[in-house]
Amino acid sequence: MKNKIGYIILGLITCVFVFGVTLLNNHSNQTTVTTNSQVLSNKKIGWGIKRNDNHEQPDLGSSNLKLLNEYDGIAMGNNEEKFVYLTFDNGYEAGYTSKLLDTLKENNVKATFFITAHYLNTASELVERMINEGHIVGNHTVNHYSMPDITDEKIKEEVMNLHSGLYEKFGYEMKYIRPPKGEFSERTLSMCKSLGYKTVMWSFAYDDWDTKKQGKQEYAKEKILNNLHNGEIILLHATSSDNCEILSDIINEIKNQGYEFKSLEEFV
Repeated sequence: MKNKIGYIILGLITCVFVFGVTLLNNHSNQTTVTTNSQVLSNKKIGWGIKRNDNHEQPDLGSSNLKLLNEYDGIAMGNNEEKFVYLTFDNGYEAGYTSKLLDTLKENNVKATFFITAHYLNTASELVERMINEGHIVGNHTVNHYSMPDITDEKIKEEVMNLHSGLYEKFGYEMKYIRPPKGEFSERTLSMCKSLGYKTVMWSFAYDDWDTKKQGKQEYAKEKILNNLHNGEIILLHATSSDNCEILSDIINEIKNQGYEFKSLEEFV
């Protein structure tokens, strides 16, 4: 009888031990999964540039540039070639893009236009013209949210819903993305790359996005021309009336200074 009770007690102890080990293993696995999902930093980075006005390449911030490069993003080409890359952000149509496209066509310059879903839905004829005239159409997301502020799933929706919408309309597949507000993190760079996108930042921009600061064409010319440099990715906003008026002069002067406009498809 005593032996029987002993076996029962031993069996119970064994069960408790096995159950405890199982719980411990499960907890360990959950910890690993949680840790792995948090490996990539979501620290928000706002893109910044320390300009040079002597036609030397600006300082883009070594740590930010290193992180961008790790995820195959681009912000500036090499310093050996006098190549520049013209890009526009199109959050909404302000009535200037048609003239901008006319100017680009007249000067045989190809640009990249980063659009939102609002732009696609309200100015689809201009998007079609961009495609037909050989420009690149890039992804600026559906709603222009700062990507570090939203979840992975929401980032996927913001990027791929616009991707699908443009493909359904024109059979065009985007592959370049510009983070809304110039804000990103390691996590969002990784997400964009996993979705098949190359992140495109810039090495020159100015306050042309502010519609209250228009009517300053000489100021705009001076800002753009004084900061020309090899490998420059130029960011302009298509909502600027000044950009619309000065674009032809700017293109001619950039060419006169020995620079050559290249498409992002030819990025060096």
